[in-house]
Amino acid sequence: MCRAGLAGSCHHRDRAKQAGSQMPILLDLFCKAGGAGMGYHLAGFDVVGVDIEPQPNYPFECVQADAIEYLIKDGKRFDAIHASPPCQAYSKAAKIMKRRHPDLIAKTRDAMPAGKPWVIENVEGSPLLNPITLCGYSFNLRTYRHRLFESSVKLKAPKHRYHDKRITKMGRPPKPGEMMHVIGNFSGVSAARIAMGIDWMTRNELREAIPPAYTKWIGKQVLGVLSQTPDETNGERRR
Repeated sequence: MCRAGLAGSCHHRDRAKQAGSQMPILLDLFCKAGGAGMGYHLAGFDVVGVDIEPQPNYPFECVQADAIEYLIKDGKRFDAIHASPPCQAYSKAAKIMKRRHPDLIAKTRDAMPAGKPWVIENVEGSPLLNPITLCGYSFNLRTYRHRLFESSVKLKAPKHRYHDKRITKMGRPPKPGEMMHVIGNFSGVSAARIAMGIDWMTRNELREAIPPAYTKWIGKQVLGVLSQTPDETNGERRR
């Protein structure tokens, strides 16, 4: 879960393990309940999350703090960085209702430290630069759930499968063979957990989550870049 703290105050929960760990460490910004973080963990990273709100179900060490402030002050101490700024400003609902929400993508991008591989994730319609699109069907999930990923390193997407399965109607439980749309007033938390490949989140957390399969795919590519890049942290990596 997240502990309250300022930039520079984060410590890994399992210090004994971390002291001897050779796994690169990824900073997971705007982390929410940890869908993205879990994918990077499965790819081979140790993960530290940061979120402005308490995240009692986050599965790794986490700090409750302003993500961009933390990035500016402490981002250079990590091997790689992922950020999922709030997406409401770019959602279809916000455009229809003409609601205003903070646009943090540019601020997040500008705060990324030089020389570190980073990834920014958001929804379709967001102003990401040259992103790849990932779809749950490409990972045999039971949701399409398109998400965009911009990165400082070249990323490749798997083949985008044709959407040949019906989507469950909003508010109804999914029928066999249907794909779930895990947003809004969806029906069936257990089914949504299966559809997303996530077994620890609540209904509200699932609605905002990134399937771990997405960031596992991306994390493997980022690890490949790190394995070819000399260590530029001069002993400042978090231990």
